[in-house]
Amino acid sequence: MIFRHLLTACCVGFVAFHGAVLAGGEGWVTDFEAAKKQAVEEDKDLLVDFTGSDWCGWCIRLRNEVFVHDAFKDGVKDHFVLVELDYPRDKSNMSEELLAQNKQLAGKYAIRGYPTVLLMDPKGVPYGRTGYKKGGPEEYVKHLNELRAGKVKAAEAFAEAEKLEGVAKAGKLLFALDGLGLDSTILAAFYGDVIEQIKAADPDDKTGYVKREETRKRQEKFQKELNGFARKKDYDGAVKLIDSNIKDDGMDDLEKQQMMRTKAMILSLQNKFDAALETLKEAKAVAPESKLAAGLGEFEANILKRREKIEKVEKAKAK
Repeated sequence: MIFRHLLTACCVGFVAFHGAVLAGGEGWVTDFEAAKKQAVEEDKDLLVDFTGSDWCGWCIRLRNEVFVHDAFKDGVKDHFVLVELDYPRDKSNMSEELLAQNKQLAGKYAIRGYPTVLLMDPKGVPYGRTGYKKGGPEEYVKHLNELRAGKVKAAEAFAEAEKLEGVAKAGKLLFALDGLGLDSTILAAFYGDVIEQIKAADPDDKTGYVKREETRKRQEKFQKELNGFARKKDYDGAVKLIDSNIKDDGMDDLEKQQMMRTKAMILSLQNKFDAALETLKEAKAVAPESKLAAGLGEFEANILKRREKIEKVEKAKAK
């Protein structure tokens, strides 16, 4: 079936992609453009599995527990063209064209972990994102059907938004986007026109969308910089980074509280227990009624246990 489909797509595609070993087994396509063409012809969507077939444990479990079973194949055959995009360590069975295609698609769809399963329309526009789910093939098919239902709800919301204006329109568009459950990178890449409509309909940002995006970008930048210090084990640099970010006037209390909790954790790793406990006290005061504040007590107890353990070890050494 796969070879017949690739030949239908084009002879060049057959030469380029022939020889790839499909981890998902029979019924999966590796040529993304050919899969889109098939989806159009058969009026189906795409189920695209980004996998690491020979190293990713969760990918292997997803294949063995779900994809190879008839209950899965029967449950999706009327709705999806199955596409496998593999990123194995052993690339000896993959053509240069296939490797290049998969690399390009991983970037295009902002793949950050494996397995990532994207549901897309025949044009390749994502509307659902998932990965490994326990429960077997029947439960997985049920989960996929819920994501498909989300696509329908989003389409309805988009249609309703066309009849609205101003903040009401922006709110309905935002409701549709949030319902898709996609990360902001994918939304920006594939739903940019909708995002622009939201901004145009709500110039004063009464929906809070712009502020939310600014917060997300700030957090991503902070996390990237923090990870850099972590890789170098530069704890002092990490603490300085947190302190400088906390001074940002655009940051809300919950954000500050989260950063202060991280600071307390880093100080604890440095055995600076008094400073860590004082930081937790300050964090609680920032937003005492938050859910995070409610959990800081347990974190504080863990720091005290760690301090006690370290002190016992030091006393034993002194003897």
